[in-house]
Amino acid sequence: MSQTADPVRAAALRLLWEVLEERRLLPEVTARIVAPLDPPDRARAQRLATGTLRWMDRADRALGPFLRMKPWPGVHNALRLALYEIYVDGAAPHGAVSAAVDLVRTMERGQSQAGLANGVLRNVIRKGDWEALPLPRLPKWLRKPLVADYGKDTVAAMEAAFARGAPIDLTVKSDPEGWAERLGGQVLPTGSVRLPGAPQVTALPGYVDGRWWVQDAAAALPVRLLAPAPGERVLDFCAAPGGKTLQLAAAGAEVTALDISEGRMGRVRENLDRCNLRAELVVADALDYRPDRAYDAVLLDAPCSATGTIRRHPDLPYAKTGEEFPALFGLQERLIDRALACLRPGGRLVFCTCSLLVDEGEEQVRDALARHPGLTVDRAAAELPGLAPDSIGAEGGLRVRPDAWPDLGGMDGFYMVSLRVPAEGGTAGTP
Repeated sequence: MSQTADPVRAAALRLLWEVLEERRLLPEVTARIVAPLDPPDRARAQRLATGTLRWMDRADRALGPFLRMKPWPGVHNALRLALYEIYVDGAAPHGAVSAAVDLVRTMERGQSQAGLANGVLRNVIRKGDWEALPLPRLPKWLRKPLVADYGKDTVAAMEAAFARGAPIDLTVKSDPEGWAERLGGQVLPTGSVRLPGAPQVTALPGYVDGRWWVQDAAAALPVRLLAPAPGERVLDFCAAPGGKTLQLAAAGAEVTALDISEGRMGRVRENLDRCNLRAELVVADALDYRPDRAYDAVLLDAPCSATGTIRRHPDLPYAKTGEEFPALFGLQERLIDRALACLRPGGRLVFCTCSLLVDEGEEQVRDALARHPGLTVDRAAAELPGLAPDSIGAEGGLRVRPDAWPDLGGMDGFYMVSLRVPAEGGTAGTP
C-alpha cells in the first residue's frame, strides 16, 4: 500500500487477506498488522475487518449482479469493506467509495480495476437493495453439517445471532444485582451480568480490584454444572485463559489449573492476582499429567472447533475448512480418558466444548460411556436455572445455542455434561 491509502483501511484489508487467502485466524496476525497504528486506529482496523467478515456473505450477494466475474481477491475485499462501511457501519457512501478506489489504486495487481471498483460500488448504491438480501449465511462446509444436526430453521436463527455479534458479559464474585445497577447492565437468567454497548472494560468500576471478569454467559455454565463445594480438590484441565479457574477458586475449591502453554498460563496468573484468588498453576501437556493424588472433580474445557463462538470470531468459518476437525475429535477422546483417570472413585468430570458440532458433544459422551464401564451421566446436574428444559439432550448433557435468548442478545454455543465415575469397581477413574 502506498502512503496515500488510508492506513486504517489498509490494515483492515491486510487482516482480511490473511483470513480469506492465507487461512489464518485473526488473533494469530492482528497484533503484527496493526502494530504501526495508534491504539484507537488499531481498534478501528480490527472492527472494520471483523465487521466485513461478519457481513461478507451479504456483501457478496449485493455485488454479484454487478460483477461479470470475481475481481482479484484484494480488490474484492476492498469492495466488501466499502459495503460494510456504508450499510452497517454508517459511513457516508461517497467517502467509503472514494477510499475503496484509493485502496485499489495502490494494489500492484489491482490498479487496472480501480474504475471497476468505482462503477460497481456506485451501481450497488443506486440499484441494489441491501436490506432485502438474506442475512449472512455460513460457508457451506459448516452450514451443511449444522443443518443436518439442527434443521434449516434453527441454523437460520443461529446465523441471525452471528450477524448481531456478541455483547460483553461478566461473571461477578458476588452481588450481581448490585454490579448490574452500578455498571448499567442487566442480570441474565443464569446469573451473569450483561453490559450495553462496547465499553472499555479496563476502565469500568470493579475491574482493577477484581470484583468481576469478562466471560460469556454460556462459558460460565460449566462450572455451575460442576457445582464445586468449598475445599473440594478440582483440576481445571486446559485452563487458559482462566475464566473457569476464577469461578472455581471464587467458589472456595482447591484448584489446580493446568495448561500446555506458558504464555497463556501467564494470563491465568494475572487474572488470579487481579481478582485476589488462588490456584496452583501447572504448565504441562494434559495427556502426560499424572497427579500425586486423585481429584474430587475435573473440569475439561477441551480444545475444539470453537464453532459456538462465531458471534465473537467471524473469521473462524473462513480461516478453517473443517479438514482439521477429525484430529480434534480424537484429541478430545484422549483428554476425556486422561481426565477420568485423574478422579477419585465416585468423582465427577464436567466435559465441555464451545462447539455446535454433535461430534464434539453428544457423540463424545456416547463414545466415552461405551469405553468406560460404570461411567454414568448426572442428568440432574444439567438442570440449571434460566435455560429452556429442552436444552438437555437425551444423553443427559446440556446444549446451549447462539439463538437462545434472542431478546437478550443470545449466548455462545456450548455443550457440557457431568460424568460420574463409579464409587468402586469399573474402569473409569483409575489413576
